[in-house]
Amino acid sequence: MQGMGEGGCPFTFNTDPATFKVGDPVSYRVTGSLDGFPFAGVLLEVHDDYVVLTSDEDDKASRMRATRESRPVVREEDVC
Repeated sequence: MQGMGEGGCPFTFNTDPATFKVGDPVSYRVTGSLDGFPFAGVLLEVHDDYVVLTSDEDDKASRMRATRESRPVVREEDVC
């Protein structure tokens, strides 16, 4: 992509689920027809075995439950 700068992605994501905290930017995946596409989001909640994230912090309805792993996984039917 143009404008991405040298060396790859201009974003810094937290990929260590042991250190996840509210407000962390994460790269997440979606199952189903969106499998393989990278998405960026922000953690809203961090629990022992799952996280809640959003792809739009300004949209209060945009909340998705995801697995707690280096790149969280959201089920396609849960995408807002």
